[in-house]
Amino acid sequence: MKRALLTAALMIGASALAATPAAAAPAAPAHPDREVRFATYNLSLNRPTQGLLREQLANPDVDDVYRRQAHNVAEVIQRAHPDVVLINEFDYDPEAARLFADNFLAKSQNGAPAQRYPYRFVAPSNTGIASGFDLDNDGTVDTTPGDQPYGNDSFGFGVFPGQYGLVVYSKYPIDVRAARTFQLFKWKDMPGNAIPTDFYSADEQKVLRLSSKSHWDLPIELGRKTVHFLVSHPTPPTFDGPEDRNGRRNHDEIRFWADYIAPKKSGYIYDDKGRRGGLKPGQSFVIAGDENADPNDGDSYQNAIRQLTDNPLINAKSFPISAGAVEAAKLQGGANATHKGDPKFDTADFADTAPGNLHADYVLPRAGTKVVRSGVFWPVQADPLFRLTGVFGTEWSAVNGFPTSDHRLVWADLKF
Repeated sequence: MKRALLTAALMIGASALAATPAAAAPAAPAHPDREVRFATYNLSLNRPTQGLLREQLANPDVDDVYRRQAHNVAEVIQRAHPDVVLINEFDYDPEAARLFADNFLAKSQNGAPAQRYPYRFVAPSNTGIASGFDLDNDGTVDTTPGDQPYGNDSFGFGVFPGQYGLVVYSKYPIDVRAARTFQLFKWKDMPGNAIPTDFYSADEQKVLRLSSKSHWDLPIELGRKTVHFLVSHPTPPTFDGPEDRNGRRNHDEIRFWADYIAPKKSGYIYDDKGRRGGLKPGQSFVIAGDENADPNDGDSYQNAIRQLTDNPLINAKSFPISAGAVEAAKLQGGANATHKGDPKFDTADFADTAPGNLHADYVLPRAGTKVVRSGVFWPVQADPLFRLTGVFGTEWSAVNGFPTSDHRLVWADLKF
């Protein structure tokens, strides 16, 4: 039943993408053989109640903090103008995804160039889906959407189904029929997994899903070349106890892609349609997302992100940087002063006491893919565009304490 519902949801998304006849389909950008800009952005466009995001995006001219944030994050995307972008923390709603593209991205924000994305992909998320178990071991199985205990007992934290979901927008065609989702993959089915077996009961271990949201493999058609856009948003390695259940899950959510790109390790993997295995040898890919893991600092379990950044199959020779991150670390101090990592790589503006600003968001292509240029959208305070990132709690603040998000857009121009 669950697989049938997921398949139906994907078919709805596919029909939306293919609604225009092929002869009238929008043309892809020219010269895909030169370079393509891939990006990831956790834009915090999640809302406290189900349906609220759609309502707000349908009425873009209303002046309130919610719409101002939506206009601001749209402007960030327009300023960065990626060809393919993963959006993290966008409540699951195919209609909301369309409204954001049409009412915000395709309309200039403060003179920024409008961005039109004729292709998009959405699919269900594990967030806010009741597990039927007491996953936080507080003595109660919470079945009432809308509160934190319910979120703690869901397959992925969310106070309603789909909160904190994902969307991908693309100027190039997405092969929806060949797309793979891994929402239902069981954590126990990963060999050598890091499940804290002394915390979760045997029955809970049987149903636990690995992905806190979902993992997607989206084939992007760049002319005659297909690039697999491998996207996810692992859970933060915090908000737990000494069992480190979230840290362990974050580690294995990241490990999933490390295994998926290695043909000799991916045999155990199955997608939501039952197809097994990962990428074939030599297939091009880009891994992207808010991985919630820093190579040097923070609360990661067993250096989780190094499963990707130290991976010989991945080009991680250099990371995108920004001057704004360096300035922020210096001005904010606190935990930032004790960090081992270079602040120029930071992509998230977190609490100064702990964990401080971190390198949490990544665009990682296959080894051999040339990174022509890259960057993090984090302006210094003297830059007029600083109004789009700001400082927590200032006059520019929106619904989450920032004018946009506590994360920054990360991009890379790649030549395949």
